[in-house]
Amino acid sequence: MRGTTRKISLLRIFVFDLMHASMRVPFISLSRPFDIGPLVAARAKATSPPGWAAMFVKAFAIVAKDEPVLRTLYVKLPWPHFFELPRSIAMVAVARREDGEECILPEKVPAPEEQSLADIDIAIKRAKNAPLQEIPAFRKILMASRLPLPLRRLSWFIGLNFGRMRANNFGSFGVTSVSAFGPGELQALSTGPFLLSYGVAGPDKINVILRWDHRVTDAAVIARVLRRLEQVLNSEISAEILAPTA
Repeated sequence: MRGTTRKISLLRIFVFDLMHASMRVPFISLSRPFDIGPLVAARAKATSPPGWAAMFVKAFAIVAKDEPVLRTLYVKLPWPHFFELPRSIAMVAVARREDGEECILPEKVPAPEEQSLADIDIAIKRAKNAPLQEIPAFRKILMASRLPLPLRRLSWFIGLNFGRMRANNFGSFGVTSVSAFGPGELQALSTGPFLLSYGVAGPDKINVILRWDHRVTDAAVIARVLRRLEQVLNSEISAEILAPTA
């Protein structure tokens, strides 16, 4: 059968490199339904409620303030060790359409625990709509994807395996979801160490999945983290949504 040869775009090259870097991460996952009645009620009362990604980003970062393991990276250079960050750095998967092609790009949100929900939400929405060259994280991806394959592999290896470089380029945790396109459980891959995804929100429930690098921590810790995350969504995040703006 005859077909059509198409060039691989820079944005797909990034996905190739991301999957190559993620292959050897020993991910395991824990899924749990969250009771989010108070959060849903707070969003219903808000004039302009923040998006779900912004709420999960800030909630996870708040939990990470008291759970240093959630700010811990496993790196290999100059020798295998853990690297603990003073603050969280989120990488949010943003769905875009560029030149007729669907793509996913990660937007960097530094220290979300210190930002307002509104500011986080604005940053994520801007990353969905602004020209690629106006988003620093996207410019860096395009620049790296233009390199020849050997240089790309080398740059990813170095970027992933020195603590400060890894934090600046890949963050301490990721947030992704396909809930905007309907129900479904997303078992995504990443470079680690933590990747949170969530499903479609119901009247008082939402399913949450946390995947993590098993070298960094164990399931008992993650079970505690998920319980605390549910509490933060229903307390601190709900309270901020309901708080009057200045």
